[in-house]
Amino acid sequence: MFESLSERLESAFKQIKGEGRITELNIAATVKDIRRALIDADVNFKIAKEFTDTVKEKALGQKVLTAVSPGQLMVKVVKDELASLMGGVESELNAKGSPAIILVAGLQGSGKTTFSGKLANYLKGRKGLSPLLVADDIYRPAAIEQLKVLGSQIGVDVYSEPENKDAVEIARNAIKEARSKNKNVVIIDTAGRLAIDEAMMKEVAAIKGAVNPGEILFVVDSMTGQDAVNTAKAFNDRLDFTGVVLTKLDGDTRGGAALSIKYTVNKPIKFISSGEKMDTLDVFYPDRMAQRILGMGDITTLVEKAQEQFDEAEAKKLEKKIRKNQFDFEDFKQQLEQIKKMGNLKDLMGMIPGVGKAMKDIDISDDAFKGIEAIINSMTPFERNNPDVIDQSRRRRLAKGCGKDIGEINAFLKQFEQMKQMMKMMHKMPGVASRPKARH
Repeated sequence: MFESLSERLESAFKQIKGEGRITELNIAATVKDIRRALIDADVNFKIAKEFTDTVKEKALGQKVLTAVSPGQLMVKVVKDELASLMGGVESELNAKGSPAIILVAGLQGSGKTTFSGKLANYLKGRKGLSPLLVADDIYRPAAIEQLKVLGSQIGVDVYSEPENKDAVEIARNAIKEARSKNKNVVIIDTAGRLAIDEAMMKEVAAIKGAVNPGEILFVVDSMTGQDAVNTAKAFNDRLDFTGVVLTKLDGDTRGGAALSIKYTVNKPIKFISSGEKMDTLDVFYPDRMAQRILGMGDITTLVEKAQEQFDEAEAKKLEKKIRKNQFDFEDFKQQLEQIKKMGNLKDLMGMIPGVGKAMKDIDISDDAFKGIEAIINSMTPFERNNPDVIDQSRRRRLAKGCGKDIGEINAFLKQFEQMKQMMKMMHKMPGVASRPKARH
């Protein structure tokens, strides 16, 4: 997402890069290009115009410091305004209550059921809560089955009444069930439709009235662009939801929904979701998203993802091994496993400033580490723990065992040795903090 918009904005900033100061004249073309870029990204014309008018006004009103070029100042103004357009600061999920009740609503195909599973996984794993998922889509039998499959994957109970055709009664019964089983959060997955219809609206509104949820999350497919914003408005007029969830952010989408939805309904974007895996759900940070749109990366999120996966005690053990030059293939394999748990590799690389742009045309598969893992898996436990013993005959055996040629084995072993030396040098440097924080 946002690749095209990022490129267009970068091109717009080039117009002012060589200027000595910002003037009404030299800013005009840049602002015009920014507006065009936003409209092409499926942002409503009124929002795009208001946005660029504000950018122009703020840029002209600021004094350019000698240490900051007009181009840099312009990027900062646009970043701040993009963050403001998307809500300014992150919005916390209200998971309070006995139990906390979260109602999930949206159109059919928006990713509601998958999101419900991801949210349960997030609240269980990251917040230490005990969720109950409620299959309250009484029209689509596959939705009940889908939720049960997701629940079993993440170890979360699912409440359903397949024979009951009263969605309000099912929701009430689920809350009684949650109290009896000491569940402290209830996530109700409601029915969707292919288009907005009165019967659906009445049903969701009736569920809301019956259970009085602390959160009503509207799930929207970000690939539907401006249509997503119009749908959100129609839902909000009837439901007065508390937050938005943007799904399918890994798809070929122009990003207009993310940029327009907060402005249109004045409700915060609370989560963003991509892919089908249960751990691909992130809290939405407007400032971080603005940085990513402008190619600045997102180091904060990258560090947080690492901290979630890396254990402090393990990090200390690893540091000692690196210092003593005892880092082996077993350690290397464990590090790969941790990186894989952090999420999609291309997304992670895109969080490093300057790397996202360089990799935009490179397809990095989630299976990128499979070749390396195959080589390590072909080693004996003794070889994994003692990299120096791998002589030529062992290399030939490894090549046969993992289906690689000897050249690939040699190249991998050389790279491993170089990485090992580089890690040792880094740990000798004073003040290098190698330890991520402990997981909470």
